[in-house]
Amino acid sequence: MSDISRKGPMHGRGPMHMAAAEKPDNFKSSMSKLIVYCKPFAWAVLIAVACDMLGVITRLIGPNKISEITNLISAGLQGEIDLPAIFSICWFLVVLYVIGALLSFITGIIMTQVTQKVNRGLRQDISLKINKLPVAYFQKTTTGDVLSRVTNDVDTIGMTMQNSVSTLVSALTMFLGSVVMMYYTNWIMATTAVLSSLLGFALMLVIMKTSQHFFSDRQKWLGEMNGYVEEVYTGHNIVRLFNGQKREKQTFDRLNREMYQSNWKSQFLSGLMQPLMNFIGNFGYVAVCVVGSVLAIRGSIPFGDIVAFMIYIRLFTTPLSQMAQAATNLQSTAAAAERVFQFLEAKEMEDDSNLPQRLQAVRGEVEFEHVRFGYDEDKIIIHDFCEHVLPGQKVAIVGPTGAGKTTMVNLLMKFYELDGGSIKIDGVPIREMSRSEVHSLFGMVLQDTWLFEGSIRENLLYGKQDISEQELEEVCRAVGMDHFIRTLPNGYDTVIDDRMNLSAGQKQLLTIARAMIENAPMLILDEATSSVDTRTELLIQQAMDALTQGRTSFVIAHRLSTIKNADKILVMRDGDIIESGNHEQLLAQGGFYAQLYNSQFEVA
Repeated sequence: MSDISRKGPMHGRGPMHMAAAEKPDNFKSSMSKLIVYCKPFAWAVLIAVACDMLGVITRLIGPNKISEITNLISAGLQGEIDLPAIFSICWFLVVLYVIGALLSFITGIIMTQVTQKVNRGLRQDISLKINKLPVAYFQKTTTGDVLSRVTNDVDTIGMTMQNSVSTLVSALTMFLGSVVMMYYTNWIMATTAVLSSLLGFALMLVIMKTSQHFFSDRQKWLGEMNGYVEEVYTGHNIVRLFNGQKREKQTFDRLNREMYQSNWKSQFLSGLMQPLMNFIGNFGYVAVCVVGSVLAIRGSIPFGDIVAFMIYIRLFTTPLSQMAQAATNLQSTAAAAERVFQFLEAKEMEDDSNLPQRLQAVRGEVEFEHVRFGYDEDKIIIHDFCEHVLPGQKVAIVGPTGAGKTTMVNLLMKFYELDGGSIKIDGVPIREMSRSEVHSLFGMVLQDTWLFEGSIRENLLYGKQDISEQELEEVCRAVGMDHFIRTLPNGYDTVIDDRMNLSAGQKQLLTIARAMIENAPMLILDEATSSVDTRTELLIQQAMDALTQGRTSFVIAHRLSTIKNADKILVMRDGDIIESGNHEQLLAQGGFYAQLYNSQFEVA
């Protein structure tokens, strides 16, 4: 049985509460973690880099050969042009550029495979991590923020690896190769080009350092926006019912404004690099042209070398803008990687899979011995909870909102660790049992229904496949859903999606049927009939009475008429049991339970 928790409200909507509690990593740290994560693909990346570099080298050789052709033509103007030599060089260039194209193609294939495997690995690790995180983590984090890390942040990493890494390698190789070839051609003009570019690199580093935290803010506010949209759109009808449009619009405008500011600042600063590099490149081009003209007038350089140098200077300046763009993308990737690895490095629940205790024949005896618990250390909710539940008993837990009813069930399910005391099932403390073992002992129906997009059959048989068609229909007939399901176009194979308008009661009935199919030795019902009408409730009560027969069951209820037949009723207030007994005994006492029960039948 999978971990189930109640989603807590958003605790304010300033900078993300979870993100604010985490110390952000810098660019170097985030990229280092990403590089370590990609270590299994190191050989593939190295091969891709090598192919990319070789492809760039083929492009660097070209201008030198064009210089030879130019010199041959220049020499031929004064006599006979050596056409065979020119054709030989041309064929060499054709072969060279074909090889370069093939190498670039191989690089693209390898990087695409590596990128998709890294993305798949990150998503798999996040999926596994979700099942290892404590319930408390999700009460402090919005669903939309987690989704943003799985989708937006992982996709940002993938796009950078797909495009920017190879671009950066190509640009860097082209840049360094151009420098080497320029110095090989003429050291004076090469020095002129290099000195004119140093200013651009210095400014680029300053811009990157200044803009990095804006990229981090952008990813953070994107997660906050996703969390807000997911929350408000889910409860859109409630927002309209309570005329909360204005308030939510103000919240949305504030989040949108923060997102706009971080986006604008990051894009503005990073956008400066492209035109800056273009200017530096053009400036270097002009400077080289001036120096080259002076050298040509003096006769210090042949005409072919000038032609080659003009090509090299363009090959030299083009990578500058490419590196600037790649640097911008790497900043986004660093911010995305920071958020992904913050999630992957979040504190996990202790691994209890090796705990030895296993229950074979479950009787269903449950003991609560001086249980003490608080969500925060300085705020204890359950102070000293003691109770002994016999096998097969139906125990109802009632009390005002905030009394600790659901908290006790969460502790019983081992969603949280106790601060003190012990809970035993058949005499075995649950701290000696794995969570999966504890969860397998219970069927559970929550007040908040959960159905996934799939057929009705798949929803009912979730985690339980060895059920015959007859057993499935009998369960649905018991909860009054069989007739309704048969009226649907495809019966039990009808797909549940956004276009299928199931009422809250029908969804609840399906979750109840799913718990009945689970057929676990113990049962937990948390306001299981809160969304159904009175007539359907009576039908479900009959089905539940049959279901709970011989099973230890815990029922949380506010509608006290539904638990009159419980073997034991525990009345809780402020985390403690204040009354205990069956329905008649508690009414006879005339205490808190009697007040609660009678208040439900008072007529104003």
